[in-house]
Amino acid sequence: MARVAIAGAGLAGLSCAKYLIDAGHIPIVLERRDVLGGKVAAWKDADGDWYETGLHVFFGAYPNMLQLLKELGIEDRLQWKEHTMIFNQPENPGTYSRFDFPDLPAPLNGVMAILRNNDMLTWSEKIRFGLGLIPAMIKGQQYVEEMDKYSWSEWMQKQNIPKRVEKEVFIAMSKALNFINPDEISATVVLTALNRFLQEKNGSKMAFLDGSPTERLCQPIVDYITARGGIVRLNAPVKEFLLSADKTVRGFLIRGLNGAADEVVTADVYVSAMPVDPLKAMLPQAWREMEFFKKLEGLEGVPVINIHLWFDRKLTDIDHLLFSRSPLLSVYADMSNTCQGYANPHRSMLELVLAPAKDWISKSDEEIVEATMAELKKLFPHHLATSEPARLLKYHVVKTPRSVYKATPGRQQYRPSQVTPIANFFLTGDYTMQRYLASMEGAVLSGKLTAQAIERALPIAKNAQPVAAFSG
Repeated sequence: MARVAIAGAGLAGLSCAKYLIDAGHIPIVLERRDVLGGKVAAWKDADGDWYETGLHVFFGAYPNMLQLLKELGIEDRLQWKEHTMIFNQPENPGTYSRFDFPDLPAPLNGVMAILRNNDMLTWSEKIRFGLGLIPAMIKGQQYVEEMDKYSWSEWMQKQNIPKRVEKEVFIAMSKALNFINPDEISATVVLTALNRFLQEKNGSKMAFLDGSPTERLCQPIVDYITARGGIVRLNAPVKEFLLSADKTVRGFLIRGLNGAADEVVTADVYVSAMPVDPLKAMLPQAWREMEFFKKLEGLEGVPVINIHLWFDRKLTDIDHLLFSRSPLLSVYADMSNTCQGYANPHRSMLELVLAPAKDWISKSDEEIVEATMAELKKLFPHHLATSEPARLLKYHVVKTPRSVYKATPGRQQYRPSQVTPIANFFLTGDYTMQRYLASMEGAVLSGKLTAQAIERALPIAKNAQPVAAFSG
């Protein structure tokens, strides 16, 4: 049995702690903020309404997340939606185009969904797109990884896929996957998603949680951990990684809040579950020249803005995620329809992702909401562009200046393993190397991989051998 100190209570840190508990160890999770969840954190306002860091959608192609929910006994908290993808049609405001997946084996159901949609792509474009995907489907993940040297735009051009396919479908999908446009996003990211969607029957089927992620997903993980002897502390910011002479970690220095003294938390093993940007800022000087840690400079979080708008009436009855196809907005959902915990039969609460956000992250909330409302008038002309428009009752804007790592071409080579050159120090987080994107699934899988790596290395880590003795 070992004590493992984990800096960060996002999904990666919490899942790592959960799997360490299962292996018989004692995790001590230290979270700098007063809220669980990291990039899935949520807060309740004075009216009792929740607002979130992001619009979080669960996919059938999330096996590790689904397994975690099953192990916690909360898989019934996912509200599965109709197996379809719904896109706004800017050229015909207020209308939608659908890709409906029939109840057929993969990849036939995905092929049929594409072929049966006649609103967005011509038959010629569908055929050329399908032919372009054949190498990825046949050659598998190795081919997908090799395509990291291209942007999605470059890859599509190499495959002779018409530019209009990108405009009609993949601007929206790129922004949904990594909050950037097709000419910026790595082809590996989009191909990974498409492979999962096409090769697994329910891979692209979506679900929404029945309430806030903090309350309905993160808290059950904490309850599981603490019921078995683990510890989770909020308001416990890690200020410094304290090192021994051999460069291994001897403790996490915790900053005292509200006049309290700093304290040192000691353990047998230490884990950073922080996002890559704050981790880079906190690296001890003794580690900075190591090639393993220097590579982290190749990763940087992308800015994201999540917007919540409450209206005095219903704008839509659609119970699903929608791809806006707006130059400003990425995806959105009427959470009063999609989420049981936010349900309201008389009023809409739209949750929207603004992307790319680099030109907006420094603007005021008022400017952001004003621009969003201008876009929504095009999406909901019958409700917002009339003489008696729906009234905006209130809003919340949540800015994340550095969210998931920006997956531009070439980033794969900078993603680190969970095992570091430091014998008793490990990494976890969706930016670490694992087969999924920077996502909730990637975070949970990374936590599981980190727990497994600690279990394998524990005899070395507990003895805190010098750095040269453990260079995996």
